[in-house]
Amino acid sequence: MNEYHVDTNYLNLLKKIMNDREFRSKEEERTGTGTKGIFGHQYRCPNVSENFPLLTTKKVHFKSIVTELLWKLSGSTNIRPLVLANNRIWNEWPYQNYLKENNLEETYPRYSKEWKEYMDEFIEKIKADEEFAEKWGGLGPTYGHHIRNFDGYDSANNTFVEGFDQLKSAIETIKNNPGSRRIIISLWNATENPYTLLPPCPCFYQFSVLGGKLHLQLYQRSCDVFLGVPFNTAQDSLFLLIMAQVCGLPAGDFIHTFGDAHVYSNHFDQVNEQLSREPRPMPRVTINPEVKSIEEMTVEDVTLHDYDPHPSIKGQVAV
Repeated sequence: MNEYHVDTNYLNLLKKIMNDREFRSKEEERTGTGTKGIFGHQYRCPNVSENFPLLTTKKVHFKSIVTELLWKLSGSTNIRPLVLANNRIWNEWPYQNYLKENNLEETYPRYSKEWKEYMDEFIEKIKADEEFAEKWGGLGPTYGHHIRNFDGYDSANNTFVEGFDQLKSAIETIKNNPGSRRIIISLWNATENPYTLLPPCPCFYQFSVLGGKLHLQLYQRSCDVFLGVPFNTAQDSLFLLIMAQVCGLPAGDFIHTFGDAHVYSNHFDQVNEQLSREPRPMPRVTINPEVKSIEEMTVEDVTLHDYDPHPSIKGQVAV
């Protein structure tokens, strides 16, 4: 299998963590789960328009990747649009915050059967009650906020104010000054991080136009390698495809750079199962050529072709 096949890159990262890892105990680790991990890694995904880096050694839910990305790029920080799209990626964080703020954490111990059942009720209320969602469905100043409204949070009044649209700036720079080495979107804002439920994990994007193609490198500070990284690699490769289309350029390579890359202790068995599987041919992704701006793009404008993965492998997210 090609050394640049996404599964080869990814499985090599899993092997490195499982074999060369350092332990972080439950007491040391924020979620109380415990991890094996390494610090510092990188892999390249060339020519993402022809070889889209969506894992084949387990099925990854592509529609969730698309809906979450478009949600981020819209600037939203409330989970209700995701919930209405049947996307469950962010449910746990507002839910756990709701339990904490209403003194319900002891009544619904984290990850218990009762916790999971009550979360279903919470999400149904987010879906049905817009006022409830406005109060309890927010994540604070995180992903979409930083992309479209950087530094636009008034912590004293807990309100969003006018900030800087990094996405618009990046598109304008790619179109008008493609030789720039400053085409950057930063999702890390240390002054606003205390007011969000989870500071961004993928947190620094740099675009580059070289050889007539648009390339993207991502730095991800914290990497849940079993659950999160397959989504991150595919989602930000899709981000590259979208940006290339709206800027009128061919898409080139996506480079994924990792900070703290870890596997949670409750994923060890799943990782071993995935490592036993053989990669299959990578799929392709196309975008409706009529779409010329991110604001007009919908889920239906993104099509996945020739995806034939192994079955999915379930795992519990660590909150």
